Amino acid sequence: MAWYRQWASFVKRLAHIVAKPMKRDSGRGGMVVHPYRGYGSQKEVFVMGRVFRQAALGRAIPRRGILRDTADVTRRIFRRGFKEAEVELNVGSNTLTLTTDRDGYFDAHLPIEHDLPIDISWHRADILVRAEGQTPVRTSAEVYVPPPEADLLVISDIDDTVMFTGVAEKLKMLYRLFVRKPHRRTAFPGVASLYQALYRGVSEKAERPILYVSRGPWAIYEMLEAFFQMNRIPVGPILFLREWGISWRKPWPRKAEDHKRDLIDRMLGLYDEMPCILIGDSGQHDPEVYTEVVKAYPGRIKAIYIRRVDKDPKRQEAIERLRDELAGTDCDLVLAADSVLMAEHAHRQGRISRRGLDAVKRDVKEHLAEEEAEQAGISQ
Repeated sequence: MAWYRQWASFVKRLAHIVAKPMKRDSGRGGMVVHPYRGYGSQKEVFVMGRVFRQAALGRAIPRRGILRDTADVTRRIFRRGFKEAEVELNVGSNTLTLTTDRDGYFDAHLPIEHDLPIDISWHRADILVRAEGQTPVRTSAEVYVPPPEADLLVISDIDDTVMFTGVAEKLKMLYRLFVRKPHRRTAFPGVASLYQALYRGVSEKAERPILYVSRGPWAIYEMLEAFFQMNRIPVGPILFLREWGISWRKPWPRKAEDHKRDLIDRMLGLYDEMPCILIGDSGQHDPEVYTEVVKAYPGRIKAIYIRRVDKDPKRQEAIERLRDELAGTDCDLVLAADSVLMAEHAHRQGRISRRGLDAVKRDVKEHLAEEEAEQAGISQ
């Protein structure tokens, strides 16, 4: 019966995570606002979010427990975006007013005319949403602005770069995420310590901006937040997900490579003097997209780290040709089977500390030892 208890625990925890955004209305329904973490510089900041219209919770539903979570999951499935709601955004003494689009999203681009404090990296964006016939809603979001001494920008893919996300493995991925021990979940070995090392830099006090990209829809935002927290991965803005809403005019979500390239362009423009490292995987279009970025921004991209997630020799040859194309630039393309190779290169470039490199090696070694012990137990 142990397997039954584990799966019951999995279902309960998964339902609680999926239902979590619905708790904010205390069951009242109506208009609700879900902001996402923002990002920016001392010149401008960006904050995204979505305004929903959702049903109220029945009085017979208890306030806690699996029945409440199930009811909230149902409410989440049937909620709809609230179009043309007025959104007022305040960051420090800077203010912007805009309206939501037909799907309820707002994407605020706020110029900074009044300086923000430079002794903190996370700032508060106060949000007020109004709509006819609705009670105004106040909420807030965190906005990341790197400190003046930040010396490196890191832009990383998530899917099959930070976490295992093979389509055939979705259910297993969720099981590992919510049932198994934190260090045995869905992150690649050494990822947490690698990203911590990149975040802290050689001084181990750098607080560099690490921005994450996913091909998934915004609906999985809370799942990704839980994943990052459980796996001790530095929490940056999980910024760049796609809306997968299907309509007759747009029957398919936007291509992942176009989505990613536009966002990288935006980031390099925002942090216009900061060198950058790009991290991705071999399974999609990351090497090709990143190579084009290197050519478009001479001298800006200092390294491309590509996690090898398949054993197709033709794919490896294609990536090696891209590496040869970059031979005369300031950028090294590193095709790596594990996090150690990435960390060793970053250390040689003077991007991470010796302690950071040692932490990555230790984590990968411990993971391999655990896998060997697990396999030995299965074979006995």
